[in-house]
Order: sequence, then structure tokens, then C-alpha cells
Amino acid sequence: MRLIYAVLPLLALAGCSSVPVDPENVRQVPGERLLAYQQAVAGSGELVVERDLGMLGGGCYVAVLVDRKVAARIGIGEQARFQVPAGTRVLGIGIDEQDDTLCGMGRLRRELAVPVTPGQRQHFRIVSEAKSGFDIRALAP
Repeated sequence: MRLIYAVLPLLALAGCSSVPVDPENVRQVPGERLLAYQQAVAGSGELVVERDLGMLGGGCYVAVLVDRKVAARIGIGEQARFQVPAGTRVLGIGIDEQDDTLCGMGRLRRELAVPVTPGQRQHFRIVSEAKSGFDIRALAP
């Protein structure tokens, strides 16, 4: 019985963490929520961003920012691709300001400096964890 009391809180916390999307089940962000960096540019690179599956913030979109400009509104289990000029880009996530629910009233800003070279594709995950909230992380090639 004591074991149940010890394990149950750990299971509850684990249930609030996100999990990666199975590559066969990932959905593309619909065109109306892709707001920038969709046209190929000479000498550009590609940034691919996927949002994990999870309960935390599951009913809300997260704004994907490229050079601090909203490039997409991404939901759970979705993927977006961005064609960005070569150089160091600032890739981040923030509150979806188009959301008029409680989701849009919080505070969220996470950013990464991403060196982009022509023709290169880089992958990133948006994760949500009970302890630390939302984050964006580079995936190893």
C-alpha cells in the first residue's frame, strides 16, 4: 500500500509532461496559421518545428517566432517549416496574442540563437513539462 502512495504522485507528474509526436502521425500546421517565412529564398536554410503531445497547454496555440516575428501559431502534434535566410536567426516561442482565452494572458518567452547555413535543415521540439513549463529545444541530427 505504501508503494502505491509513493508511486502515484510520480505518475501524476509524468502525465503532465509532453511526449514527441510519432513521425507518421504529425500534422502540418494549416496554411491560415502559417504567417511568415514560407517562401524559399536563395541561400536559405530550413527550420522545422514540432510541438509535442501533452496535456499542459493542450487547448492553446503557441506562437513560433523567427527573429522575434510571429511566424506560426502551432497546436499540439503539429509541425511547421520555415525558409529562413542564412545567418544567425533567433528562434523562439511565445504567447499566441490572437488567443483571447486565459492561454493568451500568460507569460512565455523562450529563445535560441540558431546558426543557419544555406541548404541546411534543422529540427526543433516544443515541449511542455509540469515543472518548467514550455521550452523549445534543438533535436540532434
